[in-house]
Amino acid sequence: MTVELYGYQYSVYSWIARLALEEKGVDYHWIEVNPFAPDVPESYLALHPFKRVPALVHDNFQTYETGAITRYVDEAFPGPRLQPTDPRHRARCSQFLSIIDSYVYWPLVRQVFSHRVFRPLLGRPSDNAEVQRGLEAARGVLAALERLVGDTEYLCGADVSLADIHLAPMIGYFAMAEEGDALLKMQHKLGNWWSTMSARSAYRATRPRLPG
Repeated sequence: MTVELYGYQYSVYSWIARLALEEKGVDYHWIEVNPFAPDVPESYLALHPFKRVPALVHDNFQTYETGAITRYVDEAFPGPRLQPTDPRHRARCSQFLSIIDSYVYWPLVRQVFSHRVFRPLLGRPSDNAEVQRGLEAARGVLAALERLVGDTEYLCGADVSLADIHLAPMIGYFAMAEEGDALLKMQHKLGNWWSTMSARSAYRATRPRLPG
């Protein structure tokens, strides 16, 4: 049984896929692909026609899109369940996944993390106006997440789910910015969840090593 994960070392979505595999206890072979390079191999474009990451190959099965990958990892391999069986918890998990892709990713990662943290590390120009727009949007996003966090240890119950796995890397990148960390600390329940989730061995094992 061979599992290959194609991804870019700094991609938050590649991190999510790695975290799912780690939490599930699946051994895999990492294959680095830089989707921003001018010479992305044709073999990868045949696997992912939109030239993004990640993509997963398991024996003769190929799939891309992070949500499809993490659901497949949960359902195709033994290990702890990452999708709740209770219908209300399962619905909440699906709700979190949709919110993360639709409302969390852009302001927290593409605006705040990219322009405040990542671009400066690469010596590339950053746009402070983008940071400010991201922070403004992040206030509403974090408040909405705070309202959905229950009294359980994790987002959708007592156990880690795909909701936690998809959100943690985005919060992790966002909190690397001083302003992002300050906003996160204003949300009590979300902050407590983050303290728990960021201390997990799977999260720490898959955290990307940034340049510099």
